[in-house]
Amino acid sequence: MTTGNLKPLVVNRKGELAEAPGQTPNARRVSGVSTENSQVEGLWFGKVHTGPGEISAPHHHGEAETGGYVFKGRGFIRYGQRYETVVYLEEGDFVYVPPFVPHIEGNASKTEELVWLTTRTPDNIVVNLDDQDVADLDLDYRS
Repeated sequence: MTTGNLKPLVVNRKGELAEAPGQTPNARRVSGVSTENSQVEGLWFGKVHTGPGEISAPHHHGEAETGGYVFKGRGFIRYGQRYETVVYLEEGDFVYVPPFVPHIEGNASKTEELVWLTTRTPDNIVVNLDDQDVADLDLDYRS
């Protein structure tokens, strides 16, 4: 078997990961596998950190399809009209966010960090949304 035309296998070490180019307040993204550190095409895979009680700004991911996995903590995603629909996610849960769906991510704990593992195709597209009408909701915070 010849490997002459294959792309190289790349290991990106945790202590050397760079902040992702697309950022949203209170949703800090770190690139694990991306065009910045690998010869990848059409894929972004990374971690998103949200501190205790933090809530991201409204945003969407353009044409990107997004898959998320709650690696640590308890989170929520708000979406829909005035971001009034809320789904809560626990460690081990997966979520699919379709292209162009405006949403807000939050940490449903006031004491623990929330860490998502997130993948997108074709890339880490982040479109932050200003001047959004966001409903004032009572959220289910735990510990």
